[in-house]
Amino acid sequence: MSTNLFDLKGKIALITGGVHGLGMAMAKGLGQAGAKIVVNDLSQDAINNAVAEYKLVGIEAYGYVFNVTDEVAVIENIKKIETEVGPIDILVNNAGIIKRTPIIDMEVVDFESVIKVDLISPFIVSKNVAKGMIKRGGGKIINICSMMSELGRDSVSAYAAAKGGLKMLTRSMATEWAKFNIQSNGIGPGYFATSQTAPIRVDGHPFNEFIISRTPAGRWGDPEDLQGAAIFLSSKASDYVNGHILYVDGGILATIGKPSNEN
Repeated sequence: MSTNLFDLKGKIALITGGVHGLGMAMAKGLGQAGAKIVVNDLSQDAINNAVAEYKLVGIEAYGYVFNVTDEVAVIENIKKIETEVGPIDILVNNAGIIKRTPIIDMEVVDFESVIKVDLISPFIVSKNVAKGMIKRGGGKIINICSMMSELGRDSVSAYAAAKGGLKMLTRSMATEWAKFNIQSNGIGPGYFATSQTAPIRVDGHPFNEFIISRTPAGRWGDPEDLQGAAIFLSSKASDYVNGHILYVDGGILATIGKPSNEN
């Protein structure tokens, strides 16, 4: 019985931007739990490589090229996915960007571009996927939030504004759609060991030392650490969980951190 609670066989999951990194790690978790995986990207080559990687580990996967900020393209491709693969049972709004610029130096166009991808696109995709979920009587929506949904950090004002907004959008989705048996929740990753963080994850690098000392778990997250949270929020096990942000951060948000004189 407990195993069946996490079984995703027969489910179809759309993971936006799930062609690399944390998005791919979560998608692999859903696929290994039995779901068919659908990913999108702006690059056909990236999609081809990702789909091939999924298939190498025995996951049934499909890819579609479209821009998540373009509602016309989103609507068109949701129709294609649901015709060619099947109805979307699980949506993971993972696509995102970040621009590291101090507020005083940031151009409005750059601020807007981050908001558009990180906040407006989850609104666009969720709104249009939810229409089908409502008709079918249920579904799961997972928005990939961030610790920046709770904390500010130097030079990431647009990202923090978007992820803070995404937390509240998630709660609004839960408020409006729970009555249709749609569970809308978020995952807030901490600091993870990915190819992007590889250059700073070396002994002696100040940021590496900061993350290890600041995180109660004493390490960077492994991308696979996100899979359990993604499976839980996609499965029957979370049928009465709604409007929640599950932080997978090794305990960072639980503590103010170690004093400099504490071992």
